[in-house]
Amino acid sequence: MNALESVTLDGDVLAYILRNGPAPEQTTYVTPDECNLQVGYVVYQAGSEIPRHMHLPVERHVIGTAEVLLVQRGRCEVDVFGPARQLVATCKLQTGDLLIAVGGGHGFRVLEDTVLLEIKQGPYPGGGADKERF
Repeated sequence: MNALESVTLDGDVLAYILRNGPAPEQTTYVTPDECNLQVGYVVYQAGSEIPRHMHLPVERHVIGTAEVLLVQRGRCEVDVFGPARQLVATCKLQTGDLLIAVGGGHGFRVLEDTVLLEIKQGPYPGGGADKERF
């Protein structure tokens, strides 16, 4: 498994990038426990089972909207911005790379036909009420 890259500003993580690479041999979470999105690989051996379960209604207080973007096909560049809208980093992403955006802002330049799988916290407020363009 490839190492997790962090984009930070003044010690605060704005985004994580997980490059496409071989899957780990054992369950491994890549984001730290305190991250508002838990992202990891869960590994099971053939013939094992995932016991049936329900997730308990644990109340969480989350500020902001974190999202995960998986490049399913193509290539793009992501600009990561700090809270004052200053450019912090530009990172190239390609098929299989994963961006975990947890703070600040971001924007993309698509370098070739690209498909991004986006996962973010809901519920969706509609009409762009959860973002500000700059």
